Amino acid sequence: MNTSEGGKPLQQLEHVLDEYLIHKAPFQLPGGLKQFIVKVAPWLNLLFIITLLPVVLFALGLGAILSPFLLFGDAAYHAGAGLFTLIFAAGSIVLQAIAVPGLFKRNAQGWNFLYYATLLMAVADIVYFSITGLIGVLISLYILFQVKSLYAGKTVMAAPSPKSHPPKHQD
Repeated sequence: MNTSEGGKPLQQLEHVLDEYLIHKAPFQLPGGLKQFIVKVAPWLNLLFIITLLPVVLFALGLGAILSPFLLFGDAAYHAGAGLFTLIFAAGSIVLQAIAVPGLFKRNAQGWNFLYYATLLMAVADIVYFSITGLIGVLISLYILFQVKSLYAGKTVMAAPSPKSHPPKHQD
């Protein structure tokens, strides 16, 4: 991928998703629904973090306890893939936690961290071949991009626009 033409790969991905999930989407979410989503997103994010963090930490601990038994049969493959998914889930939870202050302030950085968390889970779902997980990621990305315009400022990933300088007056 040539990064000199459209910026970095994540910027290019954001522009492609922007095109298909906003401009070419079969329907747009109504403005009132977008406002509601932006208003409750930080609280839902906090609820998600509070409920899933103990589950992920418990599963990581349980995986460590059961690791001697993984030598039998097919268990090593499934445990390895499960551990991989758990590590990505933990990373996603950390990114979501970092996003919370920005989501409350409705700034673009909060949106970006939520976007990164969603992309991280997409990678885990692709590696683990989770079709239902990928469907959830697509729905999340659709909603994220539909409400993107309600977060203040330009996104951190967006390519800088060329600044036009006014002509200098000679006295």
